[in-house]
Amino acid sequence: MEMVRRILVHLSKDNAAPQCARFVQSITGHFIGNADDQATVNCSLENNRFILCEGNHEGGVPLKRASFCPIKFLSHSEADSLPSDILSRGVDVGVAVLLESANQRLLLTRRASSLRIFPNVWVPPGGHVELDEKLLDAGLRELREETGLKLDPEDISSTRLLGLWESVYPPMLSHGLPQRHHVVTYMLLSCRLTHQQLQSCLRPEPGEVSGCVWADVGLVKAIVSAVDGEEDAVCVPADLPRSISVTEVSPEGELSESKMPVLVFCNRAPAEGEDVERVSTGTKYALELWLKTLEASFDKS
Repeated sequence: MEMVRRILVHLSKDNAAPQCARFVQSITGHFIGNADDQATVNCSLENNRFILCEGNHEGGVPLKRASFCPIKFLSHSEADSLPSDILSRGVDVGVAVLLESANQRLLLTRRASSLRIFPNVWVPPGGHVELDEKLLDAGLRELREETGLKLDPEDISSTRLLGLWESVYPPMLSHGLPQRHHVVTYMLLSCRLTHQQLQSCLRPEPGEVSGCVWADVGLVKAIVSAVDGEEDAVCVPADLPRSISVTEVSPEGELSESKMPVLVFCNRAPAEGEDVERVSTGTKYALELWLKTLEASFDKS
């Protein structure tokens, strides 16, 4: 594998020394094979290596892939046909911040249409982990660079690692052979400021972000109900508005408010043809984990 200056995934199993994961290697499958799409792992960031090893349900974190993950179904001949520069990339590490306001809203951003990877898809702010960064520091940096939100330590009430997602682009083999392979770490960052206070400080980077929305619990439940890879009809709850307010970001960085149909956020990843504006599959997984934290907090209270 070529010498790289990126944080890459390293895998350990049965107490073996961590080895750098290959681009065409299923990270989730390394721990559970093809029988399932979710594992429990332990993770650590050591000496610029993101190390994953077997975990247990008490102290581990969930790692999941899509049921249609391209790496899972990649044939040997398809893997051999990949360009050498793709094969030698390894598996990158990303961080995404679920910023939870004091009044339980989550910030989602729409990726700019000019981006090569997942354009026009709604995700939390995030990006690559740089050398010598901690996960939280990387998340706060990406949050600041993409949205202009610079949070002081006193603004943050708590942080936690929600889970890991094995992300591949394109997201399905029907859209083409894999070009990028990541493990995304979803960090929940609870803030003492309301979404209105945070909204007043938003200064999105138009090269990265073309829209922002503060999703409440009702919208999040509707989003996660639209499971990618399934074909049943999406039912928006009757008490949910047909459209919601989003912040549009112009190419010059100017902000304006508009209305967007809720059904756009409930779009599924299409199996064929061009992608559509939607919430990413990994984001739906992270939102589902967030809802579980709310349920757990409610049960304790």
